[in-house]
Amino acid sequence: MRRLLAPLLLGASALAACGPTPIDPARQIGPNPFLPEPHQYLLPPMHVSKALGWKDGAKPTVAAGLQIAPLATGLMNPRSVYVLPDGDVLVAESGGPDEPINRPKQFVMNVLEKKSHTPEDPGQRITLLRDVDGDGKPEVRSVLVDHLNSPFGMAFVDGSLYVADTDAVLRFPFAPGQTRITAPAVKLADLPGGPIDHHWTKSLTASPDGAKLYAGVGSNSNILENGLEAEKNRAAILEIDRTTGASHIYASGLRNPNGLTFEPTTGALWTVVNERDELGPDLVPDYMTSVRPGGFYGWPYSYWGQHVDPRVRPQRPDMVAKAIKPDYGLSSHVAPLGMAFYTGGNLPPAYRGGAFVGEHGSWNRGKFNGYKVVFIPFAGGRPNGMAQDVVTGFIKGGGAQGRPVGLAVDAHGGLLIADDVGGTVWRVTAAH
Repeated sequence: MRRLLAPLLLGASALAACGPTPIDPARQIGPNPFLPEPHQYLLPPMHVSKALGWKDGAKPTVAAGLQIAPLATGLMNPRSVYVLPDGDVLVAESGGPDEPINRPKQFVMNVLEKKSHTPEDPGQRITLLRDVDGDGKPEVRSVLVDHLNSPFGMAFVDGSLYVADTDAVLRFPFAPGQTRITAPAVKLADLPGGPIDHHWTKSLTASPDGAKLYAGVGSNSNILENGLEAEKNRAAILEIDRTTGASHIYASGLRNPNGLTFEPTTGALWTVVNERDELGPDLVPDYMTSVRPGGFYGWPYSYWGQHVDPRVRPQRPDMVAKAIKPDYGLSSHVAPLGMAFYTGGNLPPAYRGGAFVGEHGSWNRGKFNGYKVVFIPFAGGRPNGMAQDVVTGFIKGGGAQGRPVGLAVDAHGGLLIADDVGGTVWRVTAAH
């Protein structure tokens, strides 16, 4: 394996050296990001962060006026967090299935990405944390439900807990206050899963009236290299009737939508999206956007509106013509996986009404990008200003002490951050 890996890595380095010079990522933040010319690669530039973990009491760095502390440690790959009506916090400890290898890049990444993940197996479960007095020290910690299949999204509506496994939305009878679910799951709806299951995380949220569920389903490829049939009901947000389980595509052309949540003042559905790779260190910008019913957002035929991806065959100018331009660029290869609008009262007033985004970080640039939590101010239900770094310090040298994923706001107004590499849920509050 090492003999095969070495020339592939040398080839990637040589190709990267011939590529464009990376730009300042700040040029791609906002409603009109700078888009350089595409540069195609056999193997893209790669910089995989070795998983370090937090040593000797180390913790992330926060912006002025804030403080951070662990709500829970020793978790098994925590990927998302969800706050129940009674204030209990649910943590999905999860990992995805192995991806089939059908391209040299996938072989390289399967080897290298092992360095970027903790050696422990993921929990494949949901853990409950109960912090009654809001001091950041849970009095109760219990496994709520286990033996799940790569769980990620969660939603509670009318006496039922809904969990988005990688291949189905499950429904459990649940009453707030329970610390263990013993009743068997009922499958509400299928979600696209294996055998490829390239983007395995399935985000989930409920409509404000509770009648519908919305599931984010990522693509099964970068740009259709696994065939069109493998993309059925993928790169899309599915709307699911909570009573019958009937589902249909609500919006499409979203390569990997996550962090689904409704903006509190307008009631519009928003998502963060991981865009395509292998067009250069500064293409294509990941983004956050409101989601129009029936809207098409370009993947795989175009990006950022009508910018055609030259690699896709066959070309579809009819689809390109109707592609919707996203609302707000986050810069390229930051890999946003979590989003939360802030309506709490604990953090300073400047954060009220805006959106926090968890940027997991990616390997598709020679220099790290993402690996932090940012804040985007909103006004009138729309982004209004430059993204601000709020939680940083995840990178140390060439490795990652942690990587932020899902976000939530707890009952006391603290910002919760699932950190999969660090095995921690962090809690950010106002500094005393």
